[in-house]
Amino acid sequence: GNHQGYPWLPSCTMGKSKDPEKVKEKKAKLKDKPDGGGKPKDIPDGDGHEEEPSKKIRLVSPIAHPLASKKLAKKALKTIKKAADVKGGIRRGVKEVVKAIKKHEAGREPSLCIIAGDISPIDVISHVPIFCEEKGVPYVYVPSKEELGLASQTKRPTSIVLVSCVGDYKEAFDELKAEMSAIQFKN
Repeated sequence: GNHQGYPWLPSCTMGKSKDPEKVKEKKAKLKDKPDGGGKPKDIPDGDGHEEEPSKKIRLVSPIAHPLASKKLAKKALKTIKKAADVKGGIRRGVKEVVKAIKKHEAGREPSLCIIAGDISPIDVISHVPIFCEEKGVPYVYVPSKEELGLASQTKRPTSIVLVSCVGDYKEAFDELKAEMSAIQFKN
């Protein structure tokens, strides 16, 4: 190796870039593959029919209660999308949401808490519903952290989002709040 004074150490390529031509060739080969670039193919079930990748069964935590119906989840994600365009419309991530709830920010303007039900370990967010109940903030679980992340306009999956009514989406917000409150207190 080329380690001044340490001949017994093997030479290392860490930190050095790969040959750009080889990288381009690899990417081109992946694009040409008929299966969509190295992604696993759908495994056919016993009938010979292939499952659609969008209809995968999510592993939702048993404490994810109240869990939003498909219709309510879709409405919640649409409202998050609208709120994400407005400055101060959403808070995302456990730390930010808990801080906002603790500082009574949630009490100043109406807020809703949307939590992903497929977080692992669930202990990361298990204390948030208690805060929400103490402060009177309606909350609901949605099945997917990936969809929650996309709706809040980030590439990363998001475990929790706090939506505040500060923009021109008040009608959608009020409708969502009414439905969330109804299912939260029904159960």
